[in-house]
Amino acid sequence: MRHFLSGIALAAVVATGAITPVMAQNLFQPVVYVNDSAVTRYEVDQRQRFMKVIGAPDTSAQVAEQALIDDRLRVQAAKQIGVTITPEGLQRGMDEFAGRAGLDAATFIARLEGAGIEAGVFRDFVEAGTVWRDVVRARLVGQIEVSEAEIDQQLKRVIETPIIDRVSLSELIIPAPPGQEQQALQLAQRIAGSNPTPEQFAQAARQYSASPSAQSGGQLATVALDNLPPSLRPIVTALQPGQVTQPLPVDGAVVLFLLRDAQGSLRPGAREQVLDYLTLRMTSVADAAALAARTRSCDEFYADAGPQAAAQVQRQTQSQAAIPTLIATRLASLDADEAGVVPMGAGAELVMLCSRQPALAAQAEVPTTALPEDGVENAIPQTGGIPGREAVKDQLFNEKINTAAEGLLADLRADAIIRRP
Repeated sequence: MRHFLSGIALAAVVATGAITPVMAQNLFQPVVYVNDSAVTRYEVDQRQRFMKVIGAPDTSAQVAEQALIDDRLRVQAAKQIGVTITPEGLQRGMDEFAGRAGLDAATFIARLEGAGIEAGVFRDFVEAGTVWRDVVRARLVGQIEVSEAEIDQQLKRVIETPIIDRVSLSELIIPAPPGQEQQALQLAQRIAGSNPTPEQFAQAARQYSASPSAQSGGQLATVALDNLPPSLRPIVTALQPGQVTQPLPVDGAVVLFLLRDAQGSLRPGAREQVLDYLTLRMTSVADAAALAARTRSCDEFYADAGPQAAAQVQRQTQSQAAIPTLIATRLASLDADEAGVVPMGAGAELVMLCSRQPALAAQAEVPTTALPEDGVENAIPQTGGIPGREAVKDQLFNEKINTAAEGLLADLRADAIIRRP
């Protein structure tokens, strides 16, 4: 919903001063009405200036106008349910936003005014975002749930996603000598805002870059991620191959990077699994098959087996490598709460899978079905940076609530009377 540069880059952009002069005519002419609330040409111009300062990728008049329409809808939705912002809440919001540039609200506002942007533009922007959070909290939070199965699936995706450790970058370094910082920044913004293809980026590098790599279209050799400056690593890893960073102001230049390729390695143990399963030795294959056919879950198995047999049931949680080969092979083809039979001489072993999970997802706390004396705690590999279940749950919740909020805003647009004069 919003686009920000890093704190350092944002401070550098704000410090560069005015962007363009205000249009001289028809400044306060309404360009659109949102449920009878007018958005003027002047407001669009001011929002464009503000978006350029905070490094938004698209600062066209059309995008600025749509942002203002959405803010009107957010504020109107808040008023409908009695949500207002207090002066203290507004100040906290402004301080929080300005803090991303390493500034306080007063200094940030002074920088904006120096760039020809009224303080009210910043206040309105923060107010709309703040009251909208309260609207979302009141209308949507109670409807959002994250299941344990969703957490398991996300953990599995995290574990099986290679850790990026090598990247291939292209660079475009635009000189910014004293007095020309703003021109260099605007050029970089135009290039990044055009979403260039790798071929277009290479062409721009040949034309504008002051680096020796310009002759090769800005291409750099593949490097270990750890070799990049720490401040650059999160910016690069947030890109998908083919994407370009936002302009990064540095001393005497503005830099763009394009990610050509990212290579990674699986976490050690990413393919290992920990299985929760039970076994029961029975006198014949036929008896084992009959019990397997009628039992429906691990929890019901004891009752289905009968009191005498239930005492012989062995339930444990083990790494795949620690499970006997025949049993592990049979478990490989089973789903949770599904049973199978392993012939054992004159008798048979009934096996039932209770659950399987990636070994790396098994935190220090083993599943509640495991017995303390199983020793499985020592068999589970270290997590190696795998997020905890609560962190994953929070991530999924935030993704769901953001999607729901976008849906709510789309509904407000559809129900609103949006007209042009």
